[in-house]
Amino acid sequence: MAFSALPQDTLSNLCDNLRKNDNIPPEFYDKYNVKRGLRNGDGTGVMAGLTKVCSVEGYYIEDGEKLPREGRLTYRGVDIRDIVGGCQAENRFGYEEVVWLLLFGSLPTAARLSRFSDILARCRELPQNFIEDIIMHSPSANIMNQLARCVLAMYSYDENPDDTSMENVLRQSIQLIAQMPIMMSYIYQVKKRNFYRKSMYIHPIKPEQKTAEVILNSIRANRKFTETEAKLLDLCLMLHADHGGGNNSTFTTRVLSSSGTDTYSAIAAGIGSLKGPKHGGANLKVAEQLDYLKNGIRDYDDDDEIAAFLARIVRKEAGDGNGLIYGMGHAVYTLSDPRSVILKKEAQKYAAGTEYEEDFKLLDAVERLTPAVFAREKKINKKICSNVDLYSGLIYKMLRIPADLYTPLFTVARTAGWCAHRIEENLTGGRIIRPAYKSLSLPQGYIPLYERTEDTEQYGERAYIPSDER
Repeated sequence: MAFSALPQDTLSNLCDNLRKNDNIPPEFYDKYNVKRGLRNGDGTGVMAGLTKVCSVEGYYIEDGEKLPREGRLTYRGVDIRDIVGGCQAENRFGYEEVVWLLLFGSLPTAARLSRFSDILARCRELPQNFIEDIIMHSPSANIMNQLARCVLAMYSYDENPDDTSMENVLRQSIQLIAQMPIMMSYIYQVKKRNFYRKSMYIHPIKPEQKTAEVILNSIRANRKFTETEAKLLDLCLMLHADHGGGNNSTFTTRVLSSSGTDTYSAIAAGIGSLKGPKHGGANLKVAEQLDYLKNGIRDYDDDDEIAAFLARIVRKEAGDGNGLIYGMGHAVYTLSDPRSVILKKEAQKYAAGTEYEEDFKLLDAVERLTPAVFAREKKINKKICSNVDLYSGLIYKMLRIPADLYTPLFTVARTAGWCAHRIEENLTGGRIIRPAYKSLSLPQGYIPLYERTEDTEQYGERAYIPSDER
């Protein structure tokens, strides 16, 4: 029987048992100083490792107090603003350069960058019959899940999949970085045909194209796009390429890597993490939230009306009912997220004079008004800034990229960071990552099956007395 076919009353009864026996009173987390979410009491992350790949800075500590500061993001010590500014000043694509920087730790020469771009181009083709056997024969309504499945399937096409030597992992990493855009595009085409009843098309790969161009070439029916569009997408890829070792998907990748598992398993796990709406899936939630705002607000110039609607979202009276204002707030950044600052500037420039200008105005209002709304509704004084998701969805929308691809595009970009951190973990970690959990269960004796009653089933409900209080 399929799990979805279980009678609803049966499911409800089973879930009642789960709620009884898996419930842990919140006060126990405080009593035992448990760092829930691997967060300290002030919201900072628990120090779990060291890295040279990427630095995310949003506050500083002075006399033991956490103080806000403007956000800073560096790849291998190079400020992301300088990378973006340099590429824009020279009017060239930058994602391939970022991939090199993250993997190898230094900015490439023009000759090395050219050769590396050629290597990526040669690695883009998927194995023979992969599209038919893996993608087309098992279509999925969710592109992220299918991406993870495809990455795991690549294991079967690798003649040496379990070799974790530096040379082999680097080979696998470069191939996955190159192939991820192609997998994403083909999965989307198959989804269109099977779930939307629309025509699918698989265009030939052009080896001379950069990653952003490859993506636009593969998802547009007429294969036409402007250089400006491609470079705007390239900017998004650069900004999403990495975000330190502590973000959920990168930490997931490092956890799996620390066990000695293969590259495909580690990267597939990262994809599963990034799918979550509290992580990479947030850009899609921002797009959904924008629709709620547009349907619930009459005057986009009325800050009071917008603030009132945001307050309703926080109170779980509007939006998706989760009480979250997507695109606002970050675990590290306090005064600003440098990625959001860069994307906002580009979004404003490209939205001016178009049908997207009103969307930008509304997102700008969300950014301006949310901190005060949050402070008033939550009764806490915490610095809140917009994060990368607030404007990325609007940029994708302006590029006519389907919403289905918002989070998968994040995956395409972040694969470079995951691979860089996996290599670093393999080289320097040395120990399997294994945090501790304190057990609160009460010892109970084994009861023979024929002696069990409904009363004995409730024994587990008493299983939350700490050992030192028994």
